[in-house]
Amino acid sequence: MKKYTVKLKQRSYDINIKPGIIKELPLLLSEYNEDQKWIIISQHKIMELFGYELEQKLKKNNFNCSNITLPNGEAAKSINEYNRAIEQMIDFECDRKSIIIALGGGVVGDVSGFIASTFMRGINYFQVPTTLLSMVDSSIGGKTGINIPQGKNLVGTIYQPKAVFIDQNLLNTLPREEVISGLGEIIKYGAILDLDFFNNVSDWIKDLSNFPFKKAIEICCKLKAEIVSEDEKDNGIRAILNFGHTIGHALELKYGFNKIKHGEAVAYGMLSASYISLKLKKISQNEYNLLNETIRSLPLPKLNKLDYKELLTFVKRDKKYMKGKLNFVTLKNIGSADITNNIQDQLILDSIKNL
Repeated sequence: MKKYTVKLKQRSYDINIKPGIIKELPLLLSEYNEDQKWIIISQHKIMELFGYELEQKLKKNNFNCSNITLPNGEAAKSINEYNRAIEQMIDFECDRKSIIIALGGGVVGDVSGFIASTFMRGINYFQVPTTLLSMVDSSIGGKTGINIPQGKNLVGTIYQPKAVFIDQNLLNTLPREEVISGLGEIIKYGAILDLDFFNNVSDWIKDLSNFPFKKAIEICCKLKAEIVSEDEKDNGIRAILNFGHTIGHALELKYGFNKIKHGEAVAYGMLSASYISLKLKKISQNEYNLLNETIRSLPLPKLNKLDYKELLTFVKRDKKYMKGKLNFVTLKNIGSADITNNIQDQLILDSIKNL
């Protein structure tokens, strides 16, 4: 088993990575079982694939376990679905000792974490990510949230799980578009933190059938654990993990969360961010070309009817837009990033047009 620790003093926790680890959860979670209520929060298809079997194994090992299912896609990240889940928690007679198991992708993790952080002012939860994107990114670091019509994740908390359990075998059931989405985030880690890793990913991505997902997951988890350990609350270096996300979130709002996957939107956002980095003379033409070639090797969805000014409006609703200035993640070079806050609207528009 590979293990990386998010070092946050008394709130430290481990990222546990092992093929088949989901079958070991009754044993691994046994030290936390004190006859309280356990709730698996997931989605119907995931429950059918892995969840019901996990629930039965937990029950056989004396866990008082039930489940709550959320709708598919970003529709789950709504205030209405949050309210419905809280009502079910109350119906199940959950209390302050109850524990949530978030079984799913980034959507499930975001909602489950937000429920855990707010139900009775905070209960424990565990992350069991089932998508590539959630394994390499969203299950680690404690960012939780729901969406409102004005923007993505504008309501949320930073609330750390007790542990993360990553079973790479779960990727075997993943649809191709979810794999592509996860690859967008994997490219991001290389682009902002590790040149050697980026160069490897750039090579690996040419033959997806032989892509070493297990190795890539481990490297991304190690990198994110280090960043979150240094800056839990997103007040410093952790902000660079938003590379590609400002334009990416705007694209998600424009096209709908079910039309473009998060990692696909981030991939387009990285294209915009690299264009801005080039125009600000932060990266060379060769670096820009390499990053673009790597990203555009992914089979990304077409962006039809791109309204540049509308997207700029969405950008200005982003959480990173503060005091009239946008804190935008740019590259210093491939493998290193920083924050720029003097970017003119026209340059943002030009970067979108370049898509």
